[in-house]
Amino acid sequence: MKRVFLIVLDSVGIGELPDAHLYGDEGSNTVKAAASSSCFSMPNMKKLGLFNIDGMDWAESETAPTGVFGRLAESSKGKDTTTGHWEIAGLISKSPMPTFPEGFPEELLAKLKERTGRDILCNRPYSGTDVIRDYGEEHMRTGALIVYTSADSVLQIAAHESVIPVEELYRICETAREICQGPWGVGRVIARPFEGEYPFKRTSRRHDFSLVPPKDTMLDALMKAGFETRGVGKISDIFAGKGISATVRTAGNAEGIDRTIENMKASFEGISFTNLVDYDMLYGHRNDIEGYAKALTYFDERLPQMLALLQPEDILMITADHGCDPATPSTDHSREYVPLVMAGAPLKPGRNLGTRATFADIAATILDYFGVANPGAGESLLEQVLVKA
Repeated sequence: MKRVFLIVLDSVGIGELPDAHLYGDEGSNTVKAAASSSCFSMPNMKKLGLFNIDGMDWAESETAPTGVFGRLAESSKGKDTTTGHWEIAGLISKSPMPTFPEGFPEELLAKLKERTGRDILCNRPYSGTDVIRDYGEEHMRTGALIVYTSADSVLQIAAHESVIPVEELYRICETAREICQGPWGVGRVIARPFEGEYPFKRTSRRHDFSLVPPKDTMLDALMKAGFETRGVGKISDIFAGKGISATVRTAGNAEGIDRTIENMKASFEGISFTNLVDYDMLYGHRNDIEGYAKALTYFDERLPQMLALLQPEDILMITADHGCDPATPSTDHSREYVPLVMAGAPLKPGRNLGTRATFADIAATILDYFGVANPGAGESLLEQVLVKA
């Protein structure tokens, strides 16, 4: 019974890409920044080979790593969550998704006002915590939507749960998703509910509404071949449900790991695809080095539980979708290489994959392992990593 457990540590980049200067991300290195904290400790990932990866020479490497490891460059244009996950699943985005550094056009806002019957506040790039601090009270007085963006391809709508119940906010975001097509086709429309009195607090009921992938991905290919494709966290949101046979949303990294472990204990054949979002959402975007370090340490502490549950034909793959260096002045994503660390009985321990040209090698390798034709990009690494029978 073959299974792959693919875990994306959201935003855990490992150093600037050669074209990082085009994105204003020179010098970014998310893991190195987190490692500057005394709270950082990842002995289990070290044992698998994390610090043997190209470019990780700032840390002590493992003498005899037990995993397979390498670093992946992003071939797509962009540095956002949707683009990164789509590339992991084999879909390379040749053009960047639109961003709105000056706010959204009046024509778009007019359509949103007409469809929802609500006025709009803000309409410019903003920190998610700052925007509810600065506009939350006016929103509560007026019922107007707090609409904002960032350096990424997103339209975000914040609303207090006592003013606009969560399910209504989700319907409003679905309307915005219908409007945001073509030149307005942002990668994600994000519902950002908050609660309490000033200073307000965002809740865990965030929900992403992504563009539908324009082509089949690894997930579609696996599902069509009869394998299960289980999404954990916001995976289903990122792919707009396309190619996902079952999904469970989570409130944070701890629950994401718990749900992944539940999948490991279950009987199924296929892939469990997990996104652990706290690194990005709670720490990277807030330039919280200590919080980022603690979150990485927590994952490392839980890693032995997952390794112990791997069955003879299981493969664990740990990677990321972009960077979000908490030590730089920017609070936005960063254009970085991402790690690929693999473990499991089918793999040759200690194999160094070097530097790969695309995240899509993950999809190609997974499909090759299941014997399914690859509808997308990427080169399979299976011959390099598999123990020969």
